[in-house]
Amino acid sequence: MELMARGMRQSTMMPVRQVRGTVLAVLLCSALAGCGSVAASAPAGAGATSSAPATSSAQAASSGAASSGAAAAGAAAAGAAAAAGCGSVNQATSVTVHRVIHLVEPTRGGALSKTQRNVTLVRALFSQFCAAVSHPTATKGIVRCPAEFGISYLGTFYDGSRALAKFIYGAGGCQMVSLTAAGKTRTTMVFGAAAAAAPKLRADMAAVLGVPVPTVAQPVTGATTAGASK
Repeated sequence: MELMARGMRQSTMMPVRQVRGTVLAVLLCSALAGCGSVAASAPAGAGATSSAPATSSAQAASSGAASSGAAAAGAAAAGAAAAAGCGSVNQATSVTVHRVIHLVEPTRGGALSKTQRNVTLVRALFSQFCAAVSHPTATKGIVRCPAEFGISYLGTFYDGSRALAKFIYGAGGCQMVSLTAAGKTRTTMVFGAAAAAAPKLRADMAAVLGVPVPTVAQPVTGATTAGASK
């Protein structure tokens, strides 16, 4: 009887150990399964989260580039429309010229006022002025200017009714050019580099005025008022 009782105790203990082992195994597997599910789901969620900002960034970059291109095109068009000074030579359509004589003694030189609307002549003269002031000649010491009759021409270049530039052209003796454009005034004596850069200045002025080249720098007899030329 004693042996049978011991046998029964042993048979009773074995299932308890098996149950405990089974429970531990289930808990361990559950824990591992839970960790596995978290680890697997984290990258998927991260991928979904990161793709949205990437798409938004690409759309923003594309929209910004389009806006920048439109703004640059608008600025270029506005700059072309508002061009002034030597940058607007090819926009000039007319020029008005007034002759002024500064001699103290009475002369026979008459007044002259001219509006020239021949676009080719207007732009040629404008280009010569710009070329001269773009190559200023430095003066050192005394410069002698023979045959100085004190004759100057004051004028304005226009694009329609919009003033592009104003000029003063001292035609006698040592030629002088002063050009005011885009709020800046540049002046030079027309010899040396300036004369080489604008060799047709006097001839182009004569063409605009409709007079012979020699008379541009000399007083003329009588009064002359010239109208618009086409």
